Amino acid sequence: MGGGEKWSRMFARSVRDVLEGLSLEFEQLQEIRMRVDAPLFLWYGNREYGVTKGGQLGQAGREGLRRISERELRETVECMGNYSLYAFEDEIRQGFLTVRGGHRVGLAGKAVMENGNLKTLKYISALNVRFAHQIKGCGEKVLPFLFEEERLCHSLLISPPRGGKTTLLRDLVRLLSDGTETVPGRNVGVVDERGEIGACYQGIPQNDLGARTDVLDCCPKALGMMMLIRSMAPQVVAVDEIGSREDLEAVEYAAGCGCAVLATAHGGSLEEILGKPGLGALVRGGLFGRLVLLGNGEQAGRVREIRDGEGRLVWNGIFDG
Repeated sequence: MGGGEKWSRMFARSVRDVLEGLSLEFEQLQEIRMRVDAPLFLWYGNREYGVTKGGQLGQAGREGLRRISERELRETVECMGNYSLYAFEDEIRQGFLTVRGGHRVGLAGKAVMENGNLKTLKYISALNVRFAHQIKGCGEKVLPFLFEEERLCHSLLISPPRGGKTTLLRDLVRLLSDGTETVPGRNVGVVDERGEIGACYQGIPQNDLGARTDVLDCCPKALGMMMLIRSMAPQVVAVDEIGSREDLEAVEYAAGCGCAVLATAHGGSLEEILGKPGLGALVRGGLFGRLVLLGNGEQAGRVREIRDGEGRLVWNGIFDG
């Protein structure tokens, strides 16, 4: 079980024993979902599986799957929080924890409100562990197409969920920060609102984002872009999953300050992106000089085409991430 001696420790002992008994390769493990009185589900090798009562992988939705008890979920959450959940209140308020190794744990339960704002979550009844995997080198073939002569274009990476856009963004950040044989290293600012790019643990990125990269972890994208530009003078700003009005205004601000912007957005096609309010207008207006579309086939990270700001093909084929 590759890597099991590390990541499995975050689970309750009974759940840990089950997971360590499975024949899993860690690099193929994407998600583990636990819900009170519901089956234990895994996304593994781009497929969903349940865990049978006999401790084997089975097809999701079939009878005979092992169910998670309230005690097991409660103990798992306590273990993930190092038995000091109060130290993670700010993260819990946003609906997730980041644990050692940079793995992000989404949480659901009863929302506690105070003066119209979310104060915390309690009676946690479900969690989703999304495992941090870095694929170094997946951006090497893409990077040259993001330039016009020697100028790095504002670039938008587009894919459906689990399509590999964050993985590609992460590697492009690393390559731009460290530099390559043909691209000099640049100062890069990363606004990692949900902790998925750098996978920071206690403020320190667990993923390699390069020698010249500064990360604002768990900071709203719009605020973070402004802060980095004013304080860290980045040449490149990278953000994940833009879409809100505030995000788009901050992207325009960053572009107007001379920073190259690397961003991602959910979308199954360019047409879908163009149909989104706000973001579609930015794309139609040509702010992004490069549009990188990742396929939604079985293998995440497949780049199927790259277009310029006017929609013309720059490259067409398949890069495997």
